Formats: sequence, C-alpha cells, structure tokens
Amino acid sequence: MTDQNSRRHGDGPRGPGELHYQREADIKDKGLSHNAIGLAGSVVVAISTVAPVYTLTGALGPTVREVGTHLPAIFLIGFIPMLLVAFAYRELSKVVPDAGTSFTWTVKAFGPRVGWMCGWGLVMATIIVLSNLAGIGTSFFYLTLGKLFDSDWVAGWDDNKAIHIPTCMLFIAVATAISYRGMTVTKRVQYILVALQLAVLALFIVMAITKAQQGDFDTSLSFSFEWLNPFGIDNFAALTAGLSLSIFMYWGWDTALTMNEETAGGPKVPGRAAMVTLVVIVCAYLMTGIATLMVAGVGDTGLGLNTDDENIFAKLADPVLGSGLGILLFIAVLASSVASLQTTFIPVARTALAMATYEALPAAFARVHPRFKTPGFATIAAGIVTGAFYTVMTLVSTSVLEDTIAALGLMICFYYALTAFSSVRYFRKDLRRSARELFIKGLMPLVGGLMLSAIFVKTLIDAWSPDYGSGSSVLGIGSVFVIGVGVLLLGVVFMEVTARRSPRFFRGEVLRVDTPVLVPEDETV
Repeated sequence: MTDQNSRRHGDGPRGPGELHYQREADIKDKGLSHNAIGLAGSVVVAISTVAPVYTLTGALGPTVREVGTHLPAIFLIGFIPMLLVAFAYRELSKVVPDAGTSFTWTVKAFGPRVGWMCGWGLVMATIIVLSNLAGIGTSFFYLTLGKLFDSDWVAGWDDNKAIHIPTCMLFIAVATAISYRGMTVTKRVQYILVALQLAVLALFIVMAITKAQQGDFDTSLSFSFEWLNPFGIDNFAALTAGLSLSIFMYWGWDTALTMNEETAGGPKVPGRAAMVTLVVIVCAYLMTGIATLMVAGVGDTGLGLNTDDENIFAKLADPVLGSGLGILLFIAVLASSVASLQTTFIPVARTALAMATYEALPAAFARVHPRFKTPGFATIAAGIVTGAFYTVMTLVSTSVLEDTIAALGLMICFYYALTAFSSVRYFRKDLRRSARELFIKGLMPLVGGLMLSAIFVKTLIDAWSPDYGSGSSVLGIGSVFVIGVGVLLLGVVFMEVTARRSPRFFRGEVLRVDTPVLVPEDETV
C-alpha cells in the first residue's frame, strides 16, 4: 500500500526499530469536517478560549497580593512552562493529528490507564472553567446593564440567585448551540468578539500608561525593569502561588491543537497557531500588567491592586477610560467571557469524541451531527453537565465554587505535564537523530513537564492548609486539596467502571503506539 502520510517524523526512510506511522483503510473517520478552519481562525479561537480580558480582571488582584510589583515577572516566568509544553503539543500533533490530543498521545506513550486519566483531567478542567465563565459572563452582563442605565438596582440583579442562575443557564445554552452548529459559525462569532476585546484592551493600555505618566492618579508608580525580575520575589511560596495563578491565566491555547483534524493547510498549522497564540497572550499580559501597576500601584486603598475587589477592570474602567468610554471595558469583559464560554466547548467535546471512538467512553459520545460535522452528543452533554455543576455549586456555597476554581490549576498542571512527558516517551527513538530532535522533542518538553509537576506538588502541599483558597476545610483539610484530589480519585472510580464496560480499550486492543490515525485525504505531511 502506498500512502503519502506513511512518514511522520522526517524525510527519508526510517531506521531499524524506529516507529512508523501509516494510515490503514479500516481506520474509522470520526466524521469531523475537514479543512474547516485555517491558521488565522485557529489563533482567534485559541485566544478566545484563553479569554485574556476576562482572565486578567479576575487574576490581577490575587496575583499582586502574592508577588506585588513583580506581576509582569510572574507573567514571564509562567510563560516558560507553557512554551516548553507547547513544543510537545506541536511535535505530537504533526505525527498524530488526532482530536483526542493529550488523551490519545498519552495512551500511545504510557498506556490506556494513564491516558484515560489524562483525558479525565482535561475534561474536568474544562467543565470547571465553563461553569466559571458562565458565572462571570452573567455577572458582567448585569454590571454592564447597570452601567448602561446608570442603575445600581439593575446591577444588583446579579446578587439574586433566582435571576442569576437562569441567566447563567441561558448563556450556557446559547454557547452550546453555537458550538453545536460547527466550526464555521464558531469562527465567524469569534472574529468579532476577539477583535472587540483586544481592541478595548489595547485602548486601556495606551490610556493607562499615558495618564500614569501625566500624574493623574495618586496611586501611580513609575515603570521599573525590576518588575520583570522574578528573583526579586520575597519567598518561594509567593512565587509558586503566583505561578499557579499564571498557569490558569495561560490555559486554553491548546484548543488550537484540539481542532487538528478540522484544520486546513497541513498538520503543521495547529502547532503554529498554538505558538502564535502564546506570543500574543504573553504580550497582552505583560503590557496590561505594566499599565495597571503604573496606574493603580500595589496599595490596599483606592485604586490599589491589593484591595479585595474581585474585578479589577470594573474598578479601573472609568478612571482610566473616562465615564464615557468606561463602559467599553465592561463590554470587553462580557465579550471575553461569553466568547470563551463558547469556544471552551471545543476541547471537551472533541476529547470525549476521541475517547468514545477508541472505546474509552460510551459509544454515544462518538456521535457526530451529519450536517454540522460536530460532536453533537458530546457538546450537548458538556453543556448539561456544566449547567448542573454551576447550579449545584452556587446553591451549596460560593466558597465551594471559589475553591473548585482554585483546584483548577491542579487539573491543568496534571494533564499538561503528562502530555509533555508523552513527547519524551513517544519520540525516545528519535532523540539520538539530531540536536534539534533532542531539544525540541525531548529536553524542552521534559523541563516543561517537570516545572508543571513541581507546581502541582507544591500546590497540593499548600492546599492541605485550610488557609488556602476561601479558607474553608473538610475535617481540618483545606477544601482546595479535598476538591482537587477528590476529582482525580473520582476519575479513578469512573475509569474502573468504564474498564468493566469497555475492556478492549483497557487491554490495549484499540489504541496502541502503532495504531495509525486518520488525516484528510487532501493534506500532505
């Protein structure tokens, strides 16, 4: 059998004992649309999933409380493990362009059970993020209406759970419907929403720096290169806490890889999109961090970033942009959270689709809509679970919801680190071929995985204390620890139940290191 896709690691024939990747006629097409999105569209969708404006407004304050004026340094150092792991994603996506990404690659590298848990970590992280996005979107919806109509009464509707929860469910339903209708509709919506939030963020940065230099605010600070120095952070605990927050802030760039079966232009495009996304995000974070420090400083009064305000942009909107343009920042946060709510369905639905295709989940999750070419059942299921999760958490306790979000960093570090280690394992026979192969496929992912593993372990240690997160505890153990470890243990239980129902996958009969994956006929490698 001749096949243009039979060689994946490089040009020329392979040596004895090295892995071959060859398409076979009996490999099942998952049914997703091919060539549905290009490089620009992939970057836009990935940026939307990261949701820079939404993420910044919630994370600037907590990060400053940990590291003070070294906020930009945390953004820089948090970027390093993300970049190193992105190389693993890029290289794995070239040779195994599968919608299951981390799940599929980890199964091939370490076997069914490790791969299943990696997929579980990705799915649960996404569900937690989706619920948080819906809640923030709802909050800023009513804050924006209150600002628009100059009414504290309207803005206060967000505090009424009888109004807040149904509105949140409506946001989730609309986002699910858009994602259900396919990549084309998703892309069109995202171009508008991403352009809006980045334009408003750029305007905020320019006006903040300008007004700070003019001395318009008592809290203003003069820029210092020391802000970019991570070694100036007082203690290791503050550094790791800041890093944990920054990991959450960068999360979502891997959506560009999740769409690899639907991307036009060849298997290199998803990796390029991920890299471009990371560069755009780190630049946006650095400039916003510097601008907010110059305007507000790190004090605990007035505009200071070290206050208890949950949404920094809500506080800085009018002082920086003026009462006329201040509403734009509210709209940008709303657009950011709503846009990300819609695109975040992409990784969870496609991961579930891939897991079901390889018999690691019930077959229903492998259903693809015949017209829209989307994982219809998986998308709807994700929407229902997200709505139920948010409703229960909101009714039980806002502190429980806060701690659940804090535990998100554990899930992200867990599956990102496993993916990075998968690159080292999967390409182990290639690492001796050249210095480039050794660094790009081996050393860089290894260092990134070790960094994330260290953050994972340190966060677990810190989260054991009830003082971590909201301050709540279970039997004297911090709620963040209980939730994070509990989610992983719950995954083990579900895995064993699934193993009884789908033994072929767990016996390694469905997906192995030499199992080929299907790529579009008209793409060349």
